[in-house]
Amino acid sequence: MLDFIVTKGPKVRINNINFGGNLIDETKLKKSLKEIHEKSRLTLFPVNDKPAIVKTTPYTFDQYLKERGYLTFSKTKKILNPYARIGFSSSKYDIKKYDESKDNLLNYYNSLGFRDAVIEKDTIYHNAVGHLNIDMQIKEGRKYFFGNISWRGNTKYPDSVLASILNIKKGDIYNRETFFNKLGKTPTAEGGDISGIYQDDGYLFFSINPIETAVYNDTIDFEVRIQEGPQATIKTIRIAGNEKTKDFVIRREIRTVPGDKFSRSLLIRSQREISQLNYFDQEKIKIDPIPNPEDGTVDINYGVEEKSSDQLELSAGWGGFIGLTGTLGVTFNNFSSKNIFKKSAWDPLPMGDGQKLSIRFQSNGKAFRSTNFSFTEPWFGGIKRNSLTVSVYNTKFGQTFDQLTGMFDPNAADSRYISTTGATVSFGRQLAWPDDFFSLSMGLNYTRYTLKNYAIDPFNLPNFDNGIVNNLNFRIALQRTSVDQPLFPRTGSTFLLSGQLTPPYSLFDPNFALKSNPYELLEYHKWRFNGEWFVPLGKPAGEDRNKQFVLKFAAKYGFVGRYNTELAISPFERFQVGDAGLSNQFALLGFDIIAQRGYPVYESSNPKINPDQQSSRQKFTIFNKYAVEIRYPLSLAASSTIYALGFFEAANGWYSMKDYNPFKLRRSVGVGMRFFLPMFGLLGFDYGIGLDRLNGTNSLKDAARFTFMLGFEPE
Repeated sequence: MLDFIVTKGPKVRINNINFGGNLIDETKLKKSLKEIHEKSRLTLFPVNDKPAIVKTTPYTFDQYLKERGYLTFSKTKKILNPYARIGFSSSKYDIKKYDESKDNLLNYYNSLGFRDAVIEKDTIYHNAVGHLNIDMQIKEGRKYFFGNISWRGNTKYPDSVLASILNIKKGDIYNRETFFNKLGKTPTAEGGDISGIYQDDGYLFFSINPIETAVYNDTIDFEVRIQEGPQATIKTIRIAGNEKTKDFVIRREIRTVPGDKFSRSLLIRSQREISQLNYFDQEKIKIDPIPNPEDGTVDINYGVEEKSSDQLELSAGWGGFIGLTGTLGVTFNNFSSKNIFKKSAWDPLPMGDGQKLSIRFQSNGKAFRSTNFSFTEPWFGGIKRNSLTVSVYNTKFGQTFDQLTGMFDPNAADSRYISTTGATVSFGRQLAWPDDFFSLSMGLNYTRYTLKNYAIDPFNLPNFDNGIVNNLNFRIALQRTSVDQPLFPRTGSTFLLSGQLTPPYSLFDPNFALKSNPYELLEYHKWRFNGEWFVPLGKPAGEDRNKQFVLKFAAKYGFVGRYNTELAISPFERFQVGDAGLSNQFALLGFDIIAQRGYPVYESSNPKINPDQQSSRQKFTIFNKYAVEIRYPLSLAASSTIYALGFFEAANGWYSMKDYNPFKLRRSVGVGMRFFLPMFGLLGFDYGIGLDRLNGTNSLKDAARFTFMLGFEPE
C-alpha cells in the first residue's frame, strides 16, 4: 500500500515584477512577458517592498509633476501603481509560463536591436506579507543595426528581387524576428517571404541560411546562403481520420493535385477549404508533406478529425384551447442522397457526400403551421464547384378568435387566414477572375400570398384582407469570401452585392395601376451590399490562437426602388430595422429584418424620436448599418465553440432618397456571448444600450435591452 498525502497550500499569485539594469521602460518590458502578469490591487496603504537582487528607484510625485506626467497615460499609471492596478489577465504563478515569458522578454529586446541582451539573474521570493515577487537583473548590451546583406547561391531570382522582398536596408535596427520571418525561416500563413516564393514554385527542398560575416561597432553584415534544389512534384495524396465523410468530398476541396508542382500557398488554401466544410474539428486539421529526395517528389498527408455538424430542433407543448403545439426540425450538413435506397447506408442516415438537407415543421394548432424543405448539392455535376439549391415552403396563419364574441374558436381559422407558399431554385458558380474567392449565384424565386378575411397589415396594406399576391423575382449575387473558417473567423473578409428584380409589369401594361388588386403582381427592384472584415489582434498566427482577440468590422446597405415613378414603392420586400432581428408577423410581407441591439423596432428616421413611443409600422426603403465587434474565444473545441464579444453599432432607415442622410444614425454599445453546439447550432445573447434612447430623464436601464439568439446570427 502506498498513500500520497498532498497539502495544496494557498494559490500563489504574482504581486510585483521588478527589473534592474534596464533602460527600456519597465511597462513595456512587463507587457512583453505575455504569459505572466501582476495581480490587481486597490489600497491606501501600499507595501513598500524591497527587491531582493535588483535596485529600483521609486517614481515620486515630484518627478511626476516636473515631467508633466499627468499629460501621459503611462506616467499616470506608473504613479498610481503602488495604490491601484487593474488587470484582466490571470496572475497565477506557473513555472512553465514563467520560463516562456523570459524567452519572450529576450525576443522583445532582440526586436529592438539588443542582440546581446541577457537575463543575468532572476529570483522568486515572498515579501514580508507573503506576496510573491519576481526580480530580473538584465544586461541589455548595445543596440545593433543591419549592415550590408549579400546573396549567394540564388539562380531563380536575382539579388534585386530578393532584396525587395526582404525589404531591410542598411542602417535599419537589427530585428532577428523580422529578419527570419522575411527569409521564411519561420513561415506564416500570410506568406510574402523568400522561402514562400520558392516553395510556391515547387522548390520544396529549398533551404536558406543567414550567416553573420562581420560585426563592427554596432553594425552586422550578413550573407544569405541559398540552396534552391530541384522542383518537387506532388506524387501521392493521402487522407486519414474521415470516418463518415467520403474521400472524394475532401479531395475535391484540396488544391494540391498529384502531378502538379508543390506549392506552400496551395497547402494553406487547402486547409482553409477543408475547414470551410465544417465537417471537421478546425483546430485539428493537419497537413504533413513527406519529401522523397531520391525521385524529386513529395507525398502529402491530410489528417482530419470528424465532428458533428448536423442540427436537431425539437419542442412540444400543450395549450388548453390550442392543443398540441411543437417544432420538429433537422438539418443534415453532410447528407448523401444517392444512398437513400441503400439499407446499409442508414447508420442512422445516409451521410458523407457533402450535401445539405433541411426539413422543418412547426405547428401551433390551427393558429399557425409552417413546413420548410431545402436541399443543396455543392458540386452539381461532380466536376466543378457549382452549387444547386432547391427549397419549398408553406406557412399559414389563422385567426382563431371569433370577431363578435372575442372567444376562442378554432374553426375560425378556416375562414380567416393568410397562406404563404414559395419556391426557390438557385445556381451558384465559383469564378476564376478576379480571383477564385469570388462566386456568382443566380436564383428564381416565387412567393404566393393568399388572404381570406385576414388583414395582414393595416398600416402598409390598408383595406386589403382578401386576394392573392404574386411575387416573382430574379436574384443575382456576386460574393467574395476569404475567411479562414466559418464559426469563428480570425482572418479574411466577406463581401456580397446582390440585386433582386421583378418583371417591370407596368412598363408593358398601361392599365397596371388601375387594377382592383394593386398587389396582384408585385413590382420592384431591390439592392443589397454586405461587407465584413476580420482582423486578428495581439498575437501572430503561429502562436496560441486560442487566446487571440479578433476585430470584426461590418457595413451593410439596402435600397428598394420602383420602375414607374407614378406608382408607390412596393410595401413588400422593405427593411425592418431594430430589435433582435427575429421575425414577427409583419415579416409576412417579406421584409429584410435588420437587427440593432439595444433598440426596439423603430419607424422614424429621426434618432431623437423614442422608438418605444412610435405607433406607425411602415417599413423603410433604404437602410445603413455599421458595426464593430471585438471577440475573444473561450473554447474552440469541436464539441462547442464559445466566444465573448463587445460591440458598437450605428444604423438607421429612411423612406425615400429625399430624406436620406447617411450621418444620421442610431448608436448602441454592449456585450454578448455566442455558443455553437453541434446539435443545436447557435445559442447567444446580447445586452445592448441604445445611446440615443438616453434623453437625460430616463435611466440606463430604460435604454437597455437583453436579447437572445437561437439558430442564426441576426443580420
